[in-house]
Amino acid sequence: MKITGAMGSAYSMTEEEVDKFLESKLNLQLATIDELGDPSIQPVWFDYDKNKKSLFIMTPKTSNKAQNIRRKSKIYFSIDDENSPYKGVKVKGEAIVLGDEKKIMLLVEKINMKYLGILNNPIAKILIDNTRNGIETVFEITPEFFSTWDFGKA
Repeated sequence: MKITGAMGSAYSMTEEEVDKFLESKLNLQLATIDELGDPSIQPVWFDYDKNKKSLFIMTPKTSNKAQNIRRKSKIYFSIDDENSPYKGVKVKGEAIVLGDEKKIMLLVEKINMKYLGILNNPIAKILIDNTRNGIETVFEITPEFFSTWDFGKA
């Protein structure tokens, strides 16, 4: 994993710190490019696979972000903690749509558990039903690098 310091190496996270940070419940701010060439930023829930160093996001197949990714698979995202000491991760990467329906369902359930705590939540039920009905999909993001900051090291 390539890690650079967004604010200089003194405030950069280690690989272990990045892994732990990406297991948090913070939202991922996903940046894509729309059909006009303009940036579009959308908050999304995500799952992080620290073994693969990949992130997974779910979204409706017809959403603007899904259409933007299908058109141009290069993405950028940021996840930051607004609580002191401030820290975060920015990533440039490639996003691809997953095709394995079983894997998609498992990831949608995992993401819902992470953010909602139970699958019996009304929001989780809607998202899981939408996935079963082919409305939701999952994209895998493969990072080129992680640019990090941690002001707790200041």
